[in-house]
Amino acid sequence: MTNNQPKIEQLIVELCPNGVEFKKLGEIEDEGIIKLGRGNVISKTDLASNPGNYPVYSSSAAGRGEFGRYSEYMFEEEMITWSIDGGGKFFYRPAHKYSVTNVSGWLRVENKNVLNIKYLYFALLDAWSSKFFDYTKKAHPSVIRDEYQIPIPPLPVQQEIVDILDKFTQLEAELEAELEAELEARKKQYQYYRDELLTFGDDAEWRSLDEVAEIVGGSGLPKADFRDTGVSCIHYGQIYTHYGIHTTKTISFVAEELASKLKKVQTGDIIIAKTSENIEDLCKSVAYLGDNEIVTGGHTAILKHKQNPKFLSFYINYASEFETHKRKVATGIKVLDVSLKNLKKFKIPIPPLPVQQEIVDILDKFDALVNDISIGLPAEISARRQQYEYYRGKLLAFQELQK
Repeated sequence: MTNNQPKIEQLIVELCPNGVEFKKLGEIEDEGIIKLGRGNVISKTDLASNPGNYPVYSSSAAGRGEFGRYSEYMFEEEMITWSIDGGGKFFYRPAHKYSVTNVSGWLRVENKNVLNIKYLYFALLDAWSSKFFDYTKKAHPSVIRDEYQIPIPPLPVQQEIVDILDKFTQLEAELEAELEAELEARKKQYQYYRDELLTFGDDAEWRSLDEVAEIVGGSGLPKADFRDTGVSCIHYGQIYTHYGIHTTKTISFVAEELASKLKKVQTGDIIIAKTSENIEDLCKSVAYLGDNEIVTGGHTAILKHKQNPKFLSFYINYASEFETHKRKVATGIKVLDVSLKNLKKFKIPIPPLPVQQEIVDILDKFDALVNDISIGLPAEISARRQQYEYYRGKLLAFQELQK
């Protein structure tokens, strides 16, 4: 041991030179060191009927997983919660007044002489990053008891890891906040120039969609028909949940027999989602730029045209005039729809093809700078997160004690 040796390495050499014991969460609970449980049923109706200031955490893995605010609370102590239905992600909850819904679990450390709760949180989060839970395999307490095996070094080692990762997390949060602020500013700048480029006056030639394109309505294709291989297809719900302005490949496939009965999409065609549960996603479109013919199904309209496909898709997705028109003709309450008849009447500007290409080139560059995780600020944010996860993993990579 040398004076310039990091403290964590010194502690490991002094306190656990031969490795540390690994235990499953179930074993740790059976020994009375921790306690696992599930939250209570708290609905949106409950929140509306009993408004208050105490946060309610649910299954969402987005942000801090807050579902709403309530007039009552279940806990006032430091705990770990996780999303049972939302992918199993873990959250550290410092001591405050809060509740947890029944689609989330909670974990309390009962014996703090053995286990540091913040250390356990970091260990669980690190292990979770390589696991997969969905709505078939849910992260129930009974499941994660056997799913997670945790290294348990002596408390001083646990505390040192917590101190290191807390400092790293704080620095990471500060740097990410700066990057996120810069990214948000760029998004606003992009939106401004996008609106400018997609706004046309009387000097543009305005034509209805059915004058510009042959419009074909889709039919069929429930999600139950998806296959791992086969003919490539795009489902209407995927247009606003997965795809952007354009794509060259699909994430879903159907059997050839079914594909023969569905509407065909060729290179350059645009697929519009005519149905959505909210107005924002209604009439979102994707230009298909792949080499092979694909198929699509119901609640879609296929535009077969001779314009720049990316220009049309940019306009349909973002132009304020298109947004205003769809809001006027949308029908339905829980599920919104735009009929093929009304869609055909939508007026759009048709600048010359060289102008369309110039607009696409500018918007493509902005879009990549704002959204492409492989370049620019999104790439830097992603790289910092990966650096943190790598460092956390190295700190938690203990040698297992041989019995």
